[in-house]
Order: sequence, then C-alpha cells, then structure tokens
Amino acid sequence: MNNQGEIFLYERAVKSSTELNIWLAFPAIRNFGLSSLGYMSIFKTLDSRSDYYVERIFTDTKSAELPLNKVDLMGFSFSFEIDFLGIFKIMETFNIPFYSKDRGEDFPLIFAGGPVVSANPEPFCEFFDFIMIGDAEGIDTRIVDFIKENKHLPKQELLKLLSEKNGIYVPSLTEFENNTVKMDGKPLSVEKVSCSIENTITTPVLSEKSFFSNTFIIEIARGCAQRCGFCIASYLNLPVRFADYEQIISEIDRGLKYTNKIALLGALISAHPDFDKICAYIQEKKRQIPDLEMSVSSLRADSISPEVVQTLVECGQKHATIAIEAGSDRLRKVINKNLTEEQIFKTVRIAQENGLKGLKIYAMIGHPTETKEDIEAMVNLAEKLKKEFKTFDFTYSFATFVPKSHTPFQFCAREDNKTLEKKYNFLKKRFHQLGIKIRLSSINWDYYQALLSRGDRRLCRYVEEVYRQGGNLGAFKNAYKKLRAKKLLPPSDEFALKSHELSEPLAWDFINVYPGRDALKNENRRLLEKPCCANKIL
Repeated sequence: MNNQGEIFLYERAVKSSTELNIWLAFPAIRNFGLSSLGYMSIFKTLDSRSDYYVERIFTDTKSAELPLNKVDLMGFSFSFEIDFLGIFKIMETFNIPFYSKDRGEDFPLIFAGGPVVSANPEPFCEFFDFIMIGDAEGIDTRIVDFIKENKHLPKQELLKLLSEKNGIYVPSLTEFENNTVKMDGKPLSVEKVSCSIENTITTPVLSEKSFFSNTFIIEIARGCAQRCGFCIASYLNLPVRFADYEQIISEIDRGLKYTNKIALLGALISAHPDFDKICAYIQEKKRQIPDLEMSVSSLRADSISPEVVQTLVECGQKHATIAIEAGSDRLRKVINKNLTEEQIFKTVRIAQENGLKGLKIYAMIGHPTETKEDIEAMVNLAEKLKKEFKTFDFTYSFATFVPKSHTPFQFCAREDNKTLEKKYNFLKKRFHQLGIKIRLSSINWDYYQALLSRGDRRLCRYVEEVYRQGGNLGAFKNAYKKLRAKKLLPPSDEFALKSHELSEPLAWDFINVYPGRDALKNENRRLLEKPCCANKIL
C-alpha cells in the first residue's frame, strides 16, 4: 500500500536509474482514472519496468512529481469523444501547446491511444505527435522501448521511424486531400493491432477512492459476435476473443485475497463459452466468503440462464441490464440484433423467477429504416411486459442512432433533431401514461457525437474552439457557427447527418480494421436490402 491508500497487486520495479520518463494521462479526475481497466493496465505494464519512470496524471492533478522538462514521453487515454476536453485541460495545466506543430524539442513526445482515436483519429490528429491504433498491450512496450533506444534523435527523425511501425499513425507526415489521408502522395494504410486476451486483464491497483471502490475487475471477453450494424464496440474489437477459463478462475482467487468485490467486464460477457461455469465457481466462493459481491456489465438477453441470475442475486445484485435496441422483431433483424419478442419475455421471466427485482433495458431510436410502427412496437412491448410482470421494475434508457466509423451503418444517414425530438416526445408521453420509468439521452449531444465520429481533420480547430468557449453544449454550437462564418468548415450536417455512397472515400478509411471496408459494404447491403427505407415522422 502507498501513502494514497492504494493497494498494488503486482510487484513494482525498483527505480534506481531510469532511462525513460513517462507521464501517463487520463482525461478525467483521479477517481475515474483508477477505475479504468485499460488505463491502469498500461500503467502496470510500464511501472513494472525498472528502466521506466511512469507517473499518472489526471485532470485534478495540480502538480507532478516529475517536472515537464524531464519527461520524455506523454500518453493520453482516449475512450470517449468528449475526452478531448480533459486532454486540453491537462495540457493547459502544464502549459503544453495543444498542437504538435507548436511543440519543439524541449517538449516530450505526446501520443494518444484508445477506442476513439483507433476508430477515427482525424478530428483530433493535429494535437498528437503519434497515435497508437488498436490494443495497447499489443503495441506499448515495443514502441516505448524503441523510443527509449532512439530518444537522442531529433523529434521529426524519430517520428519518421515510428511511422514505419505497425499500428502507429504519425499525422504530421500526412496530408488530407479529397477525403483521403495520404503520405508521400499515396493513400496511407495503418493496420489496427489486435492481441490475444488469454492472459486476462485485471485490476492492478485497488483503492477506496476509485469510482468502483475496492473492486477487482476482470476482463473476460473482448468484442461481440452479435455484430449489431451500429455497434462500434463490436466491430472495433473483432475478432471476438475470450479469456481462458482457468485463467479467469485463477484471477478470481487472486482478487478475493484483497477484496470481496468482483466485477466481470466485456462487451457481451454472457457469450463466454464457460460463463455458466464461471458463475457456478463464484457461487461456490460465495459459500466460503458470505459478503462476496459480484457485478457484471450488460447481459445478453437471449442467453440468460437461471444459474447466472441466481449468482448475481446471491452476490448482492438486484437489477441487471439487457439491450433490446429496437421495439419490433423486424427492426431488430435489420440492425442484426437477432432477438425475438418471445426471447425477451423468456429473459424477463427467468430474471424474476430467480430473484432479480428489475431490469434496465437499453434501446435506440432513429435506426436506418425505422418507421412509426417500429416506435409504436416499443411502447406496445413495454405495455405487455408491465402487464405480465406486474411487480417487476423496468427502466428504459433510450439513445439516438449515431453512425459510427468501421460499422456497416457508417454509410447511413442520421435523422435530423426535429424528427428525433418528435419520437422522444411520443415515447415520453406514452411511457408516462403507462407509468414506466424512461431515461432519454440528449439529442443535441448525440448530434455532436455523430459529428465528431464521422468528422475529418478540419475539425481539429473546431474542438479547440469548443474547449476555449467552455466545453458545454452551447460551446459546441457557437464554436461551429464561428468557424463556419469564416468558411473554415462545411455545414455541420455534412458530418453529422449525411448518408454516404458505399463507394465514397471516408476520412478514416486509412485505418485498416478487421474485417475490412469491403466486408462492411457487403454487410450494409445484406441488412438494408429488403426493408422499407422511408422513415415516417410521428
């Protein structure tokens, strides 16, 4: 344990003489950073090396142990589009110029990694010297070692060498022309790096101050075989990988030596081929450790078993989360959510009969081909569930469709805000009449998320201006209006709403992600070839 009340679950290397000094930054407060399994696992990897000195930096870090002029390398975790606000805040705190072109040899090399910049780095590319594309554990030490060995070189020379490495994107060596990223006049291609997770990733540091206080998190699955047409979490993490069962059991035992709180993490954990066995083992441990608590991310609605629910209930969980995504069987087929109404009812029945008090149900509106009948089907489904399961607690959470890069629906249009607002108002009215709890995402924020998701590097100036204006929703609107008036940007709808031809070049095409653009085009055609494509306004 250190003086900040943290329990390190690994052997920290003695730092007698380090050869590379690193700031590892997380774009939120410390409490949230300590709960980020990806960020903390990278910290563990670097901190386990005696030749690296690595310090964690957060948005509430007031001063660092290591002065900036002694830092060789600075990395940012970038998991959500809005994270750029935290990144700029950290840079501003330590007087670091935002743009890589404004940082000379007296500043460290600054890079980013994570889902956002692996999917589409372009709206943020001018702020980083290089960007890691893909799974960090497949990149970090070989790249950091390479930087350590060559840190004596001028920055531009080192960046040129880095650009030749698999999974590394150096924006300053490229140009953007005709919606295509080029290097030396030719279209660029950067391969996304994927790695095995047989040696599962687990919480390396426990802390009471973490957002998930003293919780030992185990990643048991990465990716999702269901491949919903809109889901970047699925497509960006293909192929699907599962942690080894024996490794998971070993990690559960190790975690329980330090805490009674275990959490299982994955895009679709119940798809793990040994998930029932994992739950049975946790039930056995519960008999030995009465106060053991277990939590999970969302469950797969068509594969919940009594054993899984019983394990959750015995370990203190009263509610669980499932995603049905759309109200009608027709639309769920369109988006590749192959889940029937009959299966949804079966899931709720299993949940109630085995002790859960309620379910949180995720869904989305504005899907491609969505009709008035699909929206009404959502209300009808909710009404039928409430009527059959009178004492069960349902909460519905709705978001609006955001076209995401590297998914089959990256080519699709997003509905305009007025149309989506009418749909939300209909749902609010009908769910209120039924007495069912409903939570709605911000349509305006979803719009700007779509803008950033499908934007190009012309948006770099825009996101800086958003931060300068305070980073609130009004700043997103006013910053765009300001730059649009200067003719620096096209209409925002071109990024956020526009549909794209399947043959049209997209700003992120240079990121080579499995299964590839041709496969996404074919899947787009397969999903959308038959259903009616006209949306009917309520």
